[in-house]
Amino acid sequence: MTAIPSFTMNNGRTIPALGYGVFLMTSDQVREHLPQALKLGYRHIDTANAYFNEVAVGEVVRDAIAAGELAREDLFITTKLFPQSYPYAQAVEDIDATLARLGLDYVDLLLFHQPYGEYVSGWKAMEEAVAAGRVRSIGLSNFPIAKFQEILDVAEIIPAVHQVEAHPRWNQHELKARMSEATGTEVLVEAWYPLGHGDKTLLEEPVIAAAAQRTGATPAQVILAWHLAERNITFPKTLSPAHMADNLAALDVELTAAEIATINGIPQQPYYRIPDEPPAFVLTTNDYSQQA
Repeated sequence: MTAIPSFTMNNGRTIPALGYGVFLMTSDQVREHLPQALKLGYRHIDTANAYFNEVAVGEVVRDAIAAGELAREDLFITTKLFPQSYPYAQAVEDIDATLARLGLDYVDLLLFHQPYGEYVSGWKAMEEAVAAGRVRSIGLSNFPIAKFQEILDVAEIIPAVHQVEAHPRWNQHELKARMSEATGTEVLVEAWYPLGHGDKTLLEEPVIAAAAQRTGATPAQVILAWHLAERNITFPKTLSPAHMADNLAALDVELTAAEIATINGIPQQPYYRIPDEPPAFVLTTNDYSQQA
């Protein structure tokens, strides 16, 4: 079983650098594949209210604990609130609801998922959940720096993590620097699209291909090794146990400083830009209790 390294967050707690994400997975897929990931050694699980699979994640986790395969403290579980949950009173209620769906006493990390709605008022509910022991760490997802600053203006607890698009073609160095300047500390980045949204041309970038040839790794493993060197937390999605194992093997790939610098020189362009105004799907009110 591969030991997954951890990073220390700005609140002193640690977070596994490589996790298993369940975005776009059905509940049945979670029940089938999350146990495979846990058996291989994954300990960080990333879900969200809007994924509609928190119930299944909770079932898998509780079954593994009941079977004596692992303890709750061995796991790091992240979930996220959608904008419908941001108004303060609603956030208080919905934090309890997400814990009830998971069937857990606490989550390790709770994020605001999208930068729209009443996130300023809701941040107080996030902080109160930390004080109550219901949430260990809190953070954001997809917040541009101006909206990130709005949170800082009212925050007693600085966000520990910011989950954003990140990969060699969008390395987020500018965002990292601006968050550090604004907070006086490091806010860790969790990467979505960590391998470039299935873009084969990213895997074929000459520097990535050359590093793969030198190390005997795959291009995807080289990118994951780059993320590790960049102190990015990643959740490469796969339903294949073989690919789960391949992703863990990336932890043993060592890139040179020159390779990392050259990868960081790849021209920058995101695959997706977060719009200023909320897309229609963000404004939809969902009933998260309706999960199989």
